[in-house]
Amino acid sequence: MSRRTAAPALARRTAAESDVVHAWRVSQLVRLGLAWLVADAIADHVDWHEVAKLVRRGCPASLAVAIIV
Repeated sequence: MSRRTAAPALARRTAAESDVVHAWRVSQLVRLGLAWLVADAIADHVDWHEVAKLVRRGCPASLAVAIIV
């Protein structure tokens, strides 16, 4: 396989992996109490671990996101 034919395959794999990571982040945020639509919109922009820390301390998920962002 030449470099020219490997590059598109790598780009597709990277995009697919990115989609999987995004979906996992969304599921974590939903599990913390966010609506799916909100979780989907912010999944790539917040550290869900930080949101989880605040939620574990009793903060509502939506407020935790507002604090983190």
